[in-house]
Amino acid sequence: MLERIVSIITPVILIILVGWLYGRKAHPDMAGINRATLDVIAPLLVVSAFVSKDFVLADQLALLACAVGVVLGSGLLALGAARLMGADPRTFVPPMMFNNSGNMGLPLSVFAFGPAGLAPAVALFAASNLMHFTLGLKIVNRHASLAQISRNPMVLATIAGVGLSLMRPWFALPDPVYQSIKLLGDATVPLMLFALGVRMKDVNLRNWGMGLAGAVICPLTGIACALVLAAVVPLTELQRGLLFVFAALPPAVLNFLVADHFRQEPDQVASIVLLGNIAAVVFVPVGLYLGLR
Repeated sequence: MLERIVSIITPVILIILVGWLYGRKAHPDMAGINRATLDVIAPLLVVSAFVSKDFVLADQLALLACAVGVVLGSGLLALGAARLMGADPRTFVPPMMFNNSGNMGLPLSVFAFGPAGLAPAVALFAASNLMHFTLGLKIVNRHASLAQISRNPMVLATIAGVGLSLMRPWFALPDPVYQSIKLLGDATVPLMLFALGVRMKDVNLRNWGMGLAGAVICPLTGIACALVLAAVVPLTELQRGLLFVFAALPPAVLNFLVADHFRQEPDQVASIVLLGNIAAVVFVPVGLYLGLR
């Protein structure tokens, strides 16, 4: 199990390293690429996940409710931790709430639970993304209006994805259209990781303290919330296992892109994301143990 987890995390670290090396040599301006990722490519990933034939929304409502509980509970606990550390909550709290449920959560779920784990893992990924680009945006940019949030491409993509998923018995996207959307969406993960690596060239040692704190607090708060929810919400064995895997995941790379877009201390968020994904070698097995026992 540990070997498989390491095999998933290692490409993440290597792509970040490539971005870091390139950033140190070329000093590229990544603003345009980061904006395209947030506005076009990542939303297409959400749509492609929803219209996948393995996804049935109605089967995952209890699990989705627990995912919301984990995200909100982690945020409240992280807010207290941020105040104790003297950190800016707008910088520290979102990475504690919104985890790597896409490029790490999906393959981990399939590994641990087989093909049956893919559809509910997609539901968790979608719920986390919708909250990230509504509540999460409001935390990072307190001046964001409801109109701005509702026009966000990730929110629109989630709404479109849900609609297409519900319409599947009567309507399905033509295969060439679906394949085009999926092909572009699949570029999200490497682009996000590469952009994070480029940003890491500007990270200095004063940010590693918060990075280490975030790497520990993120999975611990998530697991604590999952333990409470699993005790009171009726879940299937599969859903219970997936909930613990979801709760133990490290901060999402998307947190860095959002922080970079709004200039909310992106170097500190980059440290949290990088060290959090390294620390996943320790904490993800804890989530798997709790979910599989």
